[in-house]
Amino acid sequence: MSLSNKLFQGIGMTSQRTRDRLIQRLKDQGIDNELVLEVMARVPRHVFVDEALAHRAYEDTALPIGYGQTISQPYIVALMTQQLLVDGIPNSVLEIGSGCGYQTAVLASIFPQVYSVERIEALHKLAKKRQAELEFYNVQLRHTDGNLGWPIPNYQFDRIIITAACTEIPEVLTQQLVEGGSMIYPFDDGRDQTLMKLNKTSQGVDTEALIKVSFVPLLTGLA
Repeated sequence: MSLSNKLFQGIGMTSQRTRDRLIQRLKDQGIDNELVLEVMARVPRHVFVDEALAHRAYEDTALPIGYGQTISQPYIVALMTQQLLVDGIPNSVLEIGSGCGYQTAVLASIFPQVYSVERIEALHKLAKKRQAELEFYNVQLRHTDGNLGWPIPNYQFDRIIITAACTEIPEVLTQQLVEGGSMIYPFDDGRDQTLMKLNKTSQGVDTEALIKVSFVPLLTGLA
């Protein structure tokens, strides 16, 4: 990724100094993977939000990106990414819900191969534009319903990350996860949302609860 463009380097409230303060907050909240911290400091979050909100890009909070969607809180992005790396850096990751492409860019800075799907066409186009501008060539983006997984038969991934709350995991996603792989997703039980981690084994799947979260719902169909 090339960050030589001044747009990506940022000034004032989007400067590296501002980003460094965010990184310290992430450390204080328990993010301790040095690679994750390095990437969170480097990826320019301000280019993924509306210009009017750029001055808030390095606050540790979710921000609106239009179409009823949000760019996730940096801590949640860092935590989900860190959980994907517990057993080292795998080769491939499937992201369900590209949104504006910020989490995608974080993943693309770490994983050799990133696949991401988004149901809202306008956001898909925005994410695609941002990945090109940031010169990520290891990302494949598709405009499709995330409940259907990656739209090519027989694909499997080392990791899967779902960035919208689901009441149940689409079966196709469990099928597209390799044995020994893991999936991070927010689960909505109708009262609360909990960030969950699923590990796929030869005997089936094991899950563990991480923290309480708040995500937009995982919807079906295209928009």
